[in-house]
Amino acid sequence: MNSLGFNKSEKETKVVVAMSGGVDSSVAAVMLKKQGYDVTGITLKLYNNSNVSKSKSCCAGTDIDDAMNVALKNEFEHIVLDYQDKFFNGVISNFVDSYANGETPLPCVKCNETVKFSDLLNEAKKIGADALATGHYAIRKGSLNNASLHKAKDFSKDQSFFLFSTLQEQLNYVRFPLGDYKKSEIRQLAKEYKLSVSDKPDSQDICFVTSDSYRDLVNNLNPSANKKGIIYDVDNNILGTHDGISNYTIGQRKGIGISGSKEPLYVIDINKDQNSITLGRKEKLKKKVINFKNINWLGGNILPKELDCSAKIRSTQEDLPGILDINSDHGTFTFEKELDNTSPGQACVFYKNDQLLGGGWITV
Repeated sequence: MNSLGFNKSEKETKVVVAMSGGVDSSVAAVMLKKQGYDVTGITLKLYNNSNVSKSKSCCAGTDIDDAMNVALKNEFEHIVLDYQDKFFNGVISNFVDSYANGETPLPCVKCNETVKFSDLLNEAKKIGADALATGHYAIRKGSLNNASLHKAKDFSKDQSFFLFSTLQEQLNYVRFPLGDYKKSEIRQLAKEYKLSVSDKPDSQDICFVTSDSYRDLVNNLNPSANKKGIIYDVDNNILGTHDGISNYTIGQRKGIGISGSKEPLYVIDINKDQNSITLGRKEKLKKKVINFKNINWLGGNILPKELDCSAKIRSTQEDLPGILDINSDHGTFTFEKELDNTSPGQACVFYKNDQLLGGGWITV
């Protein structure tokens, strides 16, 4: 059995590698090539980034050239697919709609859920690949038909949070060659492989937002989200007006446009139906019970009732202990300690030790 879990030789195992043009996916592709696998790199053109700074982008412009150059120098096939329409419909449109609905989106999860692990995965199967490999920092364990997802060795770079919506059948097919490495080791491998992208900075922020603020994108694509409305306090007193709910997120303190309060005020509620914003003191943001819907469960055939595990609502935070209850497509997680800044549209992701059990989309 080879390192990807197939009972055949490496040269008989065809692997498609999703190449964004960055250092991680480039190392993943070259690593598998050097191990003897039949590698094909695929880069998706997701948008026209003529106005995007090089440090923020992936899958466009010079990034495509970088991926092609790595493939050429390491003598494996490389394909570019134009997925601009798919990316707009599956990711950018959802991003804009979420803000217009008073939610805070997670575009990286939607990108994995739609473009990468749905459309690209199907492309890989069409050309007869045994597996799709990516440069994500996560670990896949288990058989060809019953894989499980775990945190990466490098916890500071772990990306399992962004993979929570991966379906079981997709997880069975996908591989993460970098999961057992630290980021520093991948940088060193890039230098040893003499890759032209070895010193390329990681992409930052939201790759398709071309200005300093996501609000410009939302306002350009959905100007109706700019409808003026009322700002209230928690006692329904009118504090002022706003220029559109898409300009606000739960937990926001700066840029609200309200002055004169004796203590800092935060956005604690966004009501799309009333087109209103509610402000309150920071303690009003705190809660222990998180509600969520549209759950993807990777923890076995039985949905949990009062499961003692951990969860987190931000990719960068440590998962915290609590109790998980799932009922069909919705559920709750009760944390032992209070959290703040929980926002509809974000995710609650569950873990048992280092295994990712699944996740859902926060509602209230």
